[in-house]
Amino acid sequence: MAGLAAAFGSGAMTNTIADLEKAEVILVTGSNTTENHPVISTYIKRAVTQKGAKLIVVDPRKITLTKFATIWMRPRLGTDVAWINGMMHVIIKEGLHDKEYIKERTVGFKEMKKVVEKYTPEYVEQITGIPKEKIIEAARLYGKAKAASIVYAMGITQHITGTDNVKSLANLAMLCGNVGIEGGGVNPLRGQNNVQGACDMGGLPNVYSGYQRVDDPQIREKMAKAWGVDSLPEKVGFAVTEMMDLAHKGELKALYIMGENPAVSDPDLNHVKEALEKLDFLVVQDIFLTETAQFADVVLPSLSFAEKEGTFTNTERRVQRVRKAINPSGEAKEDWKILCEISMRMGYPMNYGSVKDIMREIGSVTPSYSGISYERIEKEGIHWPCPSSEHPGTPILHVGKFASGKGVFHAIEYMPPAELPDKEYPFFLTTGRILYQYHTRTMTMRTPLNEVSPDCFVEVSKDDARRIGIKEGDIIKVASRRGEIKAKAVITDTVDKGTIFIPFHYANAAANMLTNKAIDPVAKIPEYKVCAVRIEKV
Repeated sequence: MAGLAAAFGSGAMTNTIADLEKAEVILVTGSNTTENHPVISTYIKRAVTQKGAKLIVVDPRKITLTKFATIWMRPRLGTDVAWINGMMHVIIKEGLHDKEYIKERTVGFKEMKKVVEKYTPEYVEQITGIPKEKIIEAARLYGKAKAASIVYAMGITQHITGTDNVKSLANLAMLCGNVGIEGGGVNPLRGQNNVQGACDMGGLPNVYSGYQRVDDPQIREKMAKAWGVDSLPEKVGFAVTEMMDLAHKGELKALYIMGENPAVSDPDLNHVKEALEKLDFLVVQDIFLTETAQFADVVLPSLSFAEKEGTFTNTERRVQRVRKAINPSGEAKEDWKILCEISMRMGYPMNYGSVKDIMREIGSVTPSYSGISYERIEKEGIHWPCPSSEHPGTPILHVGKFASGKGVFHAIEYMPPAELPDKEYPFFLTTGRILYQYHTRTMTMRTPLNEVSPDCFVEVSKDDARRIGIKEGDIIKVASRRGEIKAKAVITDTVDKGTIFIPFHYANAAANMLTNKAIDPVAKIPEYKVCAVRIEKV
């Protein structure tokens, strides 16, 4: 996506969080925002209740935000491309698209238009289950807005079609001229703190910092010179999901895991645990002895955010200072110091006097961070790209023109999920998070928050509970082709008939025992959001 690579390729918001309050219409999809991003949800709710914005929510679950929505569309799991194409079909048919914007700033419109012609509201209703009237109503509301913002999260990306889903949302935004304007944009909400910063710093297998490609000879030469080595590998590395498969096959012999708990968070956990056991050597660097650390040959104790200096880059691309609040205890060290000491013992001296030195190096090799220094972000963060010390930063991307050429429309066909319900496994399972727990509970289970929701649960619709004979609080068994768990039933209208929901936080009843490790072929993200299961009362 040439014109949108700086934002969509890195999963960053094109606009700021505060900018949500300038939108006429906000489309939220695949994001249970009040529970997963509660601070950002306040901006959305305030935009609706105080600023007159209209809210479209597209979600298979009746999440809290539906109470604030003008329109709530409830699609079948894994049908996002279909309803997005359906909205674009209506917008084009009724002439609500921004013809001048499309002509001046984009390419590929004709090909995309040809594909969406068959996605009539009637056809889309057959695929998604969304009534055709709602598709038309949502398309008109979005298409007529002067500024409309799209907000999405992992309910869009955690599919085998995750890349297609994101491209489709980009299509919709460009179709109505909503990229590069106040109150508009395509705004993914990051799943964890500083995920954005980790990706910005090259925490991906195919790029160095600032999304500079590993397979670009000029970039490799620049980085090699900066690090004082003759050359760097041109081969792209493996994604996390690929590493586990390789370890399981015995082709990957060692792993070094920092601040991640795949023994709870990865899909198909029986497969993951077998992979970890097959490794010749596993190092885990973390602040607690996690479920993954229990498989490790060596555990390196690192410091929490409150015990160290540094920066975080948040979901709106704002680089911010992190300051030490408490002194560390025991033998734990800063992550960067641990890495430097290991590097020195392996023969490559990494001599940094402080985190400021590291930040200076980041700026020297990363164009989008070149103008960001500790001195400049002493009191307030700066949005990248910030190419020079005089540059104010870039709160909104692609204003006036796209960062690299023109925005590219993609012609995308709907493709079903990797696994659908059948006679043996008749229910859909989708997974997610809850307000009171964070990721794999490494931290939250040690806080008073845990008392609010200490145990795993399974949301079951009232119709399904009545049919199967399940009552509130019953212990039920949930099984997929990969494993089974037991948890208490919560009878609710939050989920639709034929679908159950399980939060993934709980190691003792891990939802990821059940989930499918099928991955998006481009992004390598697993399909956490859809698989087939059966349920029965214990």
